Amino acid sequence: MLSIIVPVFNEKDNLQKLNDEILFVVQKMGVSFEIIFVDDGSTDQSWKEIESISSKNQNTKGVRLRKNYGKSAALQIGFDTSSGDVVITLDADFQDSPHEIPELYKMITKDGYDLVSGWKQKRFDPLNKTIPTKLYNWATRKMSGIELHDFNCGLKAYKKEVVKNIDVYGEMHRYIPVLAHWAGFTKIGEKVVAHQKRQNGITKFGPERFMHGFLDLLSIWFMVKFGKREH
Repeated sequence: MLSIIVPVFNEKDNLQKLNDEILFVVQKMGVSFEIIFVDDGSTDQSWKEIESISSKNQNTKGVRLRKNYGKSAALQIGFDTSSGDVVITLDADFQDSPHEIPELYKMITKDGYDLVSGWKQKRFDPLNKTIPTKLYNWATRKMSGIELHDFNCGLKAYKKEVVKNIDVYGEMHRYIPVLAHWAGFTKIGEKVVAHQKRQNGITKFGPERFMHGFLDLLSIWFMVKFGKREH
């Protein structure tokens, strides 16, 4: 079974089209699947949209958080809720293409990877997002020894065992490959994926997320330096 997890924060205008495109892609794969939208305390009509979509599609379900806890918490809830042997995550802003799903699924089921991270070689984000991302990626490579180009890409694929054996908190979704590696999952790869321009809504990245990410980067440094894991 395949589980597709989509964390959502104020993305009402993207959800129906995203669900339709995921269905279009995955139904051709001939596998059983579920789509899990995790509403991270949206203040627009995202939850009503999720309820409407799930009422019409038996493979789509929604989980609602009472307030905006952040992407890491939304992903953790999705991981806990998921039933699939393969789990794929993608963002709700439509900058991740559902058409990448079949190849990511194959890399887990056929090529034997524990985790595959998307690599957006060509990005359409503003500089205030791309520059911190480059910093995080460079620093995380140096500190963890994991040779990935894009740790923070929302488009990732996992074996079930990975998502059931890691805890994602704070802004640690940026460093999930590191958490997986420390949990004993060593076959970690990457796939070049398309980065699409945002069609609706606004970016959720801002100074507060930057500071949280910086603090979690420091925690990565301490964990690497002193050989300790956080659970």
